[in-house]
Amino acid sequence: MNIEKESYKKYVKKRAKKSPIIKNCIWAFFVGGFICCIGETLFRAYHRRLLLSHQDSSAWVAVTLIFLSALLTGLGLFGKIAKRAGAGTLVPITGFANSVVSPAIDNKSEGWILGVGAKIFTVAGPVLLYGILTGVAYGFIYYIYLLCV
Repeated sequence: MNIEKESYKKYVKKRAKKSPIIKNCIWAFFVGGFICCIGETLFRAYHRRLLLSHQDSSAWVAVTLIFLSALLTGLGLFGKIAKRAGAGTLVPITGFANSVVSPAIDNKSEGWILGVGAKIFTVAGPVLLYGILTGVAYGFIYYIYLLCV
């Protein structure tokens, strides 16, 4: 049985289309940069035009980017952009919003509770879990450090 697996691996490796790594990296760089430029433009608009504070402008940029990426995911456009741009669309906030909305849309046919409710965090759940645990661990270590100093 091992012989079959090895021969199959060789067959797949021979037939697989080579990925244009340089081209993909350039696309990811420019699309990710474009998303960041949109964020910076929004920040300046909120900060200068609406006269919001630095902190409030930052929060509104995050909310706007989350909304836009969720909307694009719902319309089926985010996947098309991601197919072309690859990791460039994973600028943390837009990629995270997509990872929450996508499973919800995919499982909508199973109902609101067993579909959307149960599956919405299948991709983002581990990120949230380990992000929160890391934050708690860091906070605890920092608290101990402050007690010792």
